[in-house]
Amino acid sequence: MDSTAAEPIARFEAWMAEAAKSEPNDPNAVCLATCTKEGRPSARMVLLKGVDPKGFVFYTNLESRKGGELLGNPFAALCFHWKTLQRSVRVEGAVERVSDAEADAYYASRARGSRIGAWASRQSRPLEGRFALEKAVAEYTMKFGIGEIPRPESWSGFRVLPERIEFWRDMPFRLHDRQVFHRDGAGWRIEALYP
Repeated sequence: MDSTAAEPIARFEAWMAEAAKSEPNDPNAVCLATCTKEGRPSARMVLLKGVDPKGFVFYTNLESRKGGELLGNPFAALCFHWKTLQRSVRVEGAVERVSDAEADAYYASRARGSRIGAWASRQSRPLEGRFALEKAVAEYTMKFGIGEIPRPESWSGFRVLPERIEFWRDMPFRLHDRQVFHRDGAGWRIEALYP
């Protein structure tokens, strides 16, 4: 039996590897859904930056709308859709902040301009005009010169700790294949769903 059939993280990694070969842009793009404390949902696209047995990792400004929602209501859903493969994966679970060491390591791997941008952007807050953003970029570019650019305290990552992972494959006559993995203690329980 294929080991990815019984282990959802391994299956996800195999599907992601296929998507990396077939998707023209950002195979790691994923719709992230969060909720306010009052239960009002919001969704936006982010980029998955890591997956491991513990969960799915992305990075953001903690003071952004999504950051505030995740800190106030630490649950999220992810939806990957790979049109070229006619597949999607849905993930649901609690979220936790990544460690400072993880955030530092990923931040250091980013392009210099992206690190400057993390300082210059007051993500999700009103922007008076494009000039204000460009001015902030110029100011931080001068501030850090050619030296190291430290990670802002307001910039970190989250890990979605999957409790449910659904794999969907397109099939003829809309009789799609749907398999759901449910966290069951230290392992997983799998079930098929009607399309």
